[in-house]
Amino acid sequence: MKRIALFASGAGSNAENIVRYFSNSHELEFPFIISNRPDAGVHERAKNLMIPSYSFTKNDFETGKVLKFLQDNAIDFIVLAGFLLKIPDNLLKAYPNRIINIHPALLPKFGGKGMYGSHVHEAVVAARAKESGITIHYVNENYDEGQIIFQARCQVLPCDYPDDVAAKVHALEYEHFPRVIREIATRI
Repeated sequence: MKRIALFASGAGSNAENIVRYFSNSHELEFPFIISNRPDAGVHERAKNLMIPSYSFTKNDFETGKVLKFLQDNAIDFIVLAGFLLKIPDNLLKAYPNRIINIHPALLPKFGGKGMYGSHVHEAVVAARAKESGITIHYVNENYDEGQIIFQARCQVLPCDYPDDVAAKVHALEYEHFPRVIREIATRI
């Protein structure tokens, strides 16, 4: 069975969806959730799911404390589900092509530092884009520039507000992210 660490910085709705999706899996397990914010809503979700969650500082990620924790817990793969810190080189080297992220837009548009959550949906509406969607990609040393694994699209109507776009994108995330995780993680 592959052991996967979930990283999340916010409310954790994607993390919860993933854990629930795989709750009866015999292929993949999610032994804990890691966050860079002790006040993140994902901790409450983890508690409700009866999964341990841990907070680490940016320094803990950069100095190798998180890497040691992952190695001590025999983690095979990492999934970013709304995680906002840049992944440091020590994790990239230890987990080559074994860290994936989901972005709430069709990369390469609307990506990069500071482009997350509502900021992305606001930018999509401001640009009068005709479509948005999700991009699941490998993580590399640059924000949102890793090799694209999968994209799904949704229409953006001229009357849509950022919250409307967010709802459409969330539906795509919940539908596709767990399936892609299974496809990628079971191949390693």
